[in-house]
Amino acid sequence: MHCDGCRLIPNTMVGDNTRSMIRVSLLLVLTWLGLPAQAFALDGQWYRASDSYHYAREALLPSAELTPVSTLERTGGVYYYQADFAVAQSGAYVLDFKNSTVIGRFEHYVFASDGSLVASPEGGIESHEENPFLMRHGRDVTLQRGRYHLITRLESPFLLAQPEPFVQSLRDYRRDVKLGDALALLSLGVLLGLGVYYAALAGWRRRLADLMYVCFIVGNLLYNGSALLAFSDLLGVHWFYLISLPILFSNMAYVVFAMALLEIDAVRTPRLHRATQALLGVLAAFALAGVLRPHLSLEFCRYGVGLMTSYGLIAAVIRARQGQSSAQWYLVAISAFFVLGGASISLSRVAVNTLYVEHLGLLAVAVEAALLALVLAHQFSLLHSEKAQAERRAREGFDIAHRDALTGLPNRYSLDKALEALALAGSLTFIDLDGLKLYNDRYGHSKGDELLCGFARTLSLALGQRAQLYRLSGDEFAVISESGETAYVAKMIDDAVSTLRASSFSLAGASFGSVLVSEDPTREHLKHIADTRMYENKRQRRASTSADWLRDAHVFQAPRARSNRPRG
Repeated sequence: MHCDGCRLIPNTMVGDNTRSMIRVSLLLVLTWLGLPAQAFALDGQWYRASDSYHYAREALLPSAELTPVSTLERTGGVYYYQADFAVAQSGAYVLDFKNSTVIGRFEHYVFASDGSLVASPEGGIESHEENPFLMRHGRDVTLQRGRYHLITRLESPFLLAQPEPFVQSLRDYRRDVKLGDALALLSLGVLLGLGVYYAALAGWRRRLADLMYVCFIVGNLLYNGSALLAFSDLLGVHWFYLISLPILFSNMAYVVFAMALLEIDAVRTPRLHRATQALLGVLAAFALAGVLRPHLSLEFCRYGVGLMTSYGLIAAVIRARQGQSSAQWYLVAISAFFVLGGASISLSRVAVNTLYVEHLGLLAVAVEAALLALVLAHQFSLLHSEKAQAERRAREGFDIAHRDALTGLPNRYSLDKALEALALAGSLTFIDLDGLKLYNDRYGHSKGDELLCGFARTLSLALGQRAQLYRLSGDEFAVISESGETAYVAKMIDDAVSTLRASSFSLAGASFGSVLVSEDPTREHLKHIADTRMYENKRQRRASTSADWLRDAHVFQAPRARSNRPRG
């Protein structure tokens, strides 16, 4: 295989067959996307070193003191790698590892064909050596045309995937790392932004689900920031176990988050609740074991992520079938997380040199967090709908408390509140509508309701903005005038009665009595005074009506008596 001037010389050893399917599938996808599909890994051999072995920078590894291995143990250790390669064109090249950046320490030793040491760069997450490439273990070397032998020493407490050294021209390496770096920075930015957002929500809503999701995001930020060298490059933090220990606890936080989001409790979902408690116990045991046995902590993380995502998917399906409001939306997010997260904990190799398994895991978390915005949007839409319904019910309750159901006028309660705020210049008028009982008895209550509504509508229109009409009960009404225009109110009442009589209510009438607030500034007896004057007006109207009837009867009968008088 060729690498823009670098020709790789294969060993007699044949690489294991398990890499082929993953490599071919990813190559096809990347080719379809138009991305550089390269596989420049050296075809060399890994060796496991015993605790007593010490490398003295020999040009060839002593095979008798090292054990050849096809894959590196995920629980880490000290390993050596050797391979031969040839450079067809002099220039700048880069030595790096593909598949994963989770490496504690490494040293590369490049020997020329005569056995002389050409370059010996070193690095790793635990190393304080400066990385020339952001979030990469790449080390640039200048090589002349010729044949070379590479020996790499790798020491790590644990490994996420199978690291494989490769050599690439500096120009191609700089071009190819852009995609992975952009993906890492974008996903870390998404997680950081959503972490701040959920933290604000947790402080505002004081909900367990929001707080637990913040813990989940923080754990993944610590893991990805450490695994992808962001913390070591940007913050100078080189503690290797930030890769694993935060995930052990963030797995538990995510389960509690899912339980709160899906409303899983002992009453509504007793079986699922018991399963959740058991899972939390297992994850707590993983966390304790990871703290006690740090070199195994990443394996506990791997199993924990598998259990956590499986639980989230199963719980979402169950709660969606039970009709839980957020479950269907959450199912979208957890499905994507289940697929991408499952791939990130099971893959050991990636087809493209400059894309890592860590990138896939980071993408899984970022996609899941972004898709959870759908759940939040759904929850907020429910809150908005519930708020609108509550406001509508509140308005309805206010109307019931403050308005008359038949006429729509403010009621007695509203009158009392208005009287409390009425100025000294204001006035109160009580009205008793005559004829209601007659129309109810003779034509039914619908006719009586028509009389009440007609009077309310006619008088309200007549009063306009100068006074407010209230219905107290039955045939009793009241008018408040802010400026005390009792004469105007009286005229409008008479006009409204006249309008009713001109329609189908010829027997309608109204008695009323008014009082100025200045007559009783304490307002304790205003209603009593208005009521007394109204009944006085009613007696006067009845007396006047009786006198008019007798007069009309006398005038009507006298001529007939004279006409019936015999003539002389």
